[in-house]
Amino acid sequence: MASFIEEFKFVFIEGKRYAYIMNGLKVTIGVSLAAVLVGVALGLLLAIMKMTEVRKGKKTVLSVFAGIYIDVIRGTPSVLQLLIMYFLVFKSQMGIAAAVLSFGINSSAYVAEIIRAGIMAVDNGQMEAGRSLGLSYGLTMRYIIIPQAIKNILPALGNEFILLIKETSILGYIAIYDLTKAANYITTRTYRLFLPLIGSAVIYYAITKLLSMLMARLERRLRESDRR
Repeated sequence: MASFIEEFKFVFIEGKRYAYIMNGLKVTIGVSLAAVLVGVALGLLLAIMKMTEVRKGKKTVLSVFAGIYIDVIRGTPSVLQLLIMYFLVFKSQMGIAAAVLSFGINSSAYVAEIIRAGIMAVDNGQMEAGRSLGLSYGLTMRYIIIPQAIKNILPALGNEFILLIKETSILGYIAIYDLTKAANYITTRTYRLFLPLIGSAVIYYAITKLLSMLMARLERRLRESDRR
């Protein structure tokens, strides 16, 4: 035990190397939060575009575009998307912005399918009820269908956020100092592998576990509200 404490002090305390972990953690959380906001906004737009096929009863320009977009994004690795965004689109500048946009675009393809599935799961009678009350299609979707769909898909959206946090571990490919990069940096300075890597893994696990617990608590509250 004493040797472990000494090793811990050498790796993290000496030279205040724990600060690298904290700074990397801030970047990881910041990029993840911003990317999930972009992903949800784009995903909702894509889901609505794809749903025009259901409304019209045939393929539309919007539904075809959304389908191709989702297919391409889901069919290519996120690390390649990140490299393309950073090196080709942003010309090796504004790494954080490139990362947020890249992860947001990647997430939007999955979020779009989650939202579309949630909308399709809402009973058709809800749309008919809204239209019978004099609401337009857009207002019915906004005030009746989408709120119910979001309530059903919150667990899936929570899982997508958890996956997004773990995916940000590839930020080091474009020299962004995230949590994983911080662990690698400490390794190169101390020539120790175990504690920096295991320490970052524990932090990732703690974040995802906390989010899972929050989502489970939210699900319980939603189920309780349904019983009332």
